Amino acid sequence: MPQSPKDRLSAIARDLKRNLDFCRAIYADQRTPLVVRVLLGAALAYVALPFDLIPDFVPVIGHLDDLLIVPGLILLALRLVPPEVYQEHRSRLLGQG
Repeated sequence: MPQSPKDRLSAIARDLKRNLDFCRAIYADQRTPLVVRVLLGAALAYVALPFDLIPDFVPVIGHLDDLLIVPGLILLALRLVPPEVYQEHRSRLLGQG
C-alpha cells in the first residue's frame, strides 16, 4: 500500500532528525579530530549564513551550489571520523551497525 504524502514527509523528518543527532554526537565527541569539527561547522555556517558563493538568484547553479557544498562538506567530515567513533554513534543513534 503506497504511503500518503504526510507519512512520507514524517519519515523524511524523522530521518533528518536522526542524522542531525548523529552529526551532533560526532561533533561533540572528544575523540573527533579538529578538522572534522571545522568541516561540520562550515557546513552549518554555509546553511545558516545569509550569503552564498553563488547567489540564489542565478538560475539553476544558484541553488545547485547549496545542494553540492553542504552534503559534500558533511560527507568529507564523516569520512575523516575515526572508525570506532563513527561506528559507536552509528549503532547508538541510527540503529545500524
